[in-house]
Amino acid sequence: MSTEPPPPGSGQPPEDDPFRKPPPSQGGGSPYDGPQDPYGAPQDPQNPQGPQNPQGPQNPPGSGNPYDSPPPPYGGGGEGGPYGGDPYGGGPYGDDPLAGMPPLADSGKRVLARIIDIILVSIVVGLLSWAFGIAEYQTNPDKIQYGRQFGQSVLAAVLYIGYDTFMTAKTGQTLGKRLLKLRVANLNDGATPSVQTNLVRAAVLWLPAVFCCACIWTAICGGWSFFDKPYKQGLHDKAAKTVVVSTG
Repeated sequence: MSTEPPPPGSGQPPEDDPFRKPPPSQGGGSPYDGPQDPYGAPQDPQNPQGPQNPQGPQNPPGSGNPYDSPPPPYGGGGEGGPYGGDPYGGGPYGDDPLAGMPPLADSGKRVLARIIDIILVSIVVGLLSWAFGIAEYQTNPDKIQYGRQFGQSVLAAVLYIGYDTFMTAKTGQTLGKRLLKLRVANLNDGATPSVQTNLVRAAVLWLPAVFCCACIWTAICGGWSFFDKPYKQGLHDKAAKTVVVSTG
C-alpha cells in the first residue's frame, strides 16, 4: 500500500499534518472490561463461544442491565445534551469535535486579522488595476465606465479568493491570522483544510462581498462568529465546516 500523502486536490489532509488530532485511543474503556458478546455479557476466556442457552439471551439490549455502559457525557449527539448535539454528525472523536483541539479564537482577533488581510490584498488589487488600465477613479455617476468597474471586481474576486485559498490550504493561516496567532482547522479532525474546503470557504466570503454587498456581507459573514454557539463560526465556516482556533 502506498504511503505517499494525497495530492492537494484529493480533499484529504496529509497524514503528517502537525495540527491534525491524533486518532482516538483504541485502548479506552474500563480496565476491568473483558471481551463481550453482542449482548454485553462477559465472555469466559476458556470458552470464547460463551454458555449455550437454547432459550436465547436473558438481557437483551435496552432491558436495564446494570452493567450497561452509561450514556455519553455530551448527550450522545441528541437534542438533550448541553451542546444540543453535534450538527455535523460526530465523527471518530465522538460528539465533541473540539476535544483535543486548541481553544477557539477570539472573534475580535478574527476581525482584526481579516482587516489586515483586506488592506494587504486591496493594495495589490489597486496596483494591478492601475497596471491593467481598469482602475476606476471617476466619482460622477454619469461618467462611470462600467466595463472597468466590472473588470476591477473580477480582479478583486480572483485575488481575494486565491489569497485565502492558497494561504489557508498551505498552513491554515493567512498573513493576518499568522500575526494574530490564529489558524483555520477542519471541525471534524483539527487538520489543515484541503484546497477544496478553503475554496468553498473563500468563495462564500468574497463573491457576494465583491459583486454585491461589499462591506455589508463581509461584516455579516465574519461577524456571525460573535453570536454562533458552540463553535463560533462565521457563515463561511459553516459552509466549509471549519473553525478558527488559537495557536498561541
